[in-house]
Amino acid sequence: MSLDVQAVRSQFPALRELFNGKTATFFDNPGGTQLPQRVIDAMTDYMIRRNANVHGAFETSRRTDETIDQARQASADLFGCAMDEVIFGNNMTSLAFQLSQALAREFGPADEIIVTRLDHDANIAPWARLAEDRGCQIHYVDIDVETSTLDMADLRAKLNRQTRLLALGYASNVSGTINDIHTAIGWAKEYNAYVFVDSVQYAPHGLLDVQELDCDFMACSAYKFYGPHAGLLYGKREHLNRLRSYQVRPASTTVPGAWEIGTKNHEGLAGVKAAIDYIAELGVTFGTAGEEYSRRDKLKAAWKTIHEYEKTLTQSLISGLAAIPSVRLYGISDKDALQQRVATVSIRKQGTTPKQLAEFLGQENIYVTCGNFYALSLTERLGVESSGGLLRIGLAHYNTVEEIEHFLNRIDSNI
Repeated sequence: MSLDVQAVRSQFPALRELFNGKTATFFDNPGGTQLPQRVIDAMTDYMIRRNANVHGAFETSRRTDETIDQARQASADLFGCAMDEVIFGNNMTSLAFQLSQALAREFGPADEIIVTRLDHDANIAPWARLAEDRGCQIHYVDIDVETSTLDMADLRAKLNRQTRLLALGYASNVSGTINDIHTAIGWAKEYNAYVFVDSVQYAPHGLLDVQELDCDFMACSAYKFYGPHAGLLYGKREHLNRLRSYQVRPASTTVPGAWEIGTKNHEGLAGVKAAIDYIAELGVTFGTAGEEYSRRDKLKAAWKTIHEYEKTLTQSLISGLAAIPSVRLYGISDKDALQQRVATVSIRKQGTTPKQLAEFLGQENIYVTCGNFYALSLTERLGVESSGGLLRIGLAHYNTVEEIEHFLNRIDSNI
């Protein structure tokens, strides 16, 4: 079955909302997607009917405990792991810093850490700080500037017996590049190195499977896949049980509670579950899954359908941009290689800056973002940091070909 985009769009109130008298085109999705009504309803329901702190001997507290358990199970289904291997936090960035503090106790001056120039700084700064604090060496894997893809030969050359950690992204939040993390993880495991995967930009576009990948840690943020502002961290049980997270004395000493600092965002977790259930339901409505299928199998079916639809959008966007002589596209543009990227595209246009272009489009109610998007190492390597960075167009499965055509028309008319 194919995705019925109008049926999808009807579930997102923001897509019908008027801004300055007209609806908006949301192409800022890599920075955060819009929310379906069921997510909004779940969070509202929590605050009306469930709002309490945990482990109390009364009804709303019991409902809160149930909300957290349900969100943890849904998140485990998203990652493809066990419930006690899921940690909740504010966002991927704070979870990465928290994990780096715990790992730091095991690192010393003889150890090496590998990061990449393709990554968001949330997957560089925590490990760079760890290296600084513990006297470790940190190495940066280079990229192919023409395609904004990871230099796998450089990665292979940097891995050695001193490597203790490889941190890399599943997909770039700027170029859209999907890294060959299967190969990278396999290489790192030859040296028994930890592997941390930032899946923030891949999670809205494809199935996560930590068991198949055999990564040690993976993090993502729910607000990138139609949920509220909340972070999710997967960690192998053996690591979470052995490592010590900073915590207050009365806190739980068992996993996963030992890793969750302070009171959680309960209404946010209600929204996390609802967001994952929203995606899973797409696998029934527009995919090959039946109602009797597990949530995990529904998610598999959903991502297959979403991928096919987003591939059509990406082809339309890239081919349209290629037809505008004044536009330079960064990243993979070969139509036969689109399986190596998500639906995120970054550009520059002659005669204008990314900021000026974003402001022009904003006046047209086309919402895009500009700058370095916290992928500072990438914009520096591409040579665009000092001149305003890039303009980013990020598509989601609720966007349409018509929106892309309108965007292309407006960007072509801008001088």
